[in-house]
Amino acid sequence: MWGLSQPWWEFVFRGAVIYTFVFILFRLTGKRQVGQLTPFDLVLLLLIGNAVQNSMNAGDNSITGGLILSITLVALNVGVDRLTFASKKIQQVVEGSPKVLIHNGKVNHEMLDHEKVTMRDLELALRQEGVMDTATVRFAILESNGQISVIKKENS
Repeated sequence: MWGLSQPWWEFVFRGAVIYTFVFILFRLTGKRQVGQLTPFDLVLLLLIGNAVQNSMNAGDNSITGGLILSITLVALNVGVDRLTFASKKIQQVVEGSPKVLIHNGKVNHEMLDHEKVTMRDLELALRQEGVMDTATVRFAILESNGQISVIKKENS
């Protein structure tokens, strides 16, 4: 129950490797808020969690191993959070930078494709801001947190 099947440092190392890998994997998949996850995204998260479990714990089912992994993952998360707070460069790598989706009424379809934002998602964000025509938009910006900010033209 308490005995480890591997040395403690191996749990820390495995947890760090998997944390980094999954972080990079999700960072490459685009920007979405938790509230924007589709059912497919949620299923994917659950399956990835299950898929990487054994690679982190090396088949160990002890309470001690679970505690070590939990502490490792939380520590890594706190560390990344503090690094992004302390450094703009690290923040940009970890969180990304805002992307302009509409500039002076013109939709940047290349950016939509690159950021995996559908026209439907963009139109939804515009409607939520009371905008029915892209011509009335000065900027629509995909923020680093996945939200779309809309700035209307002055005369609109």
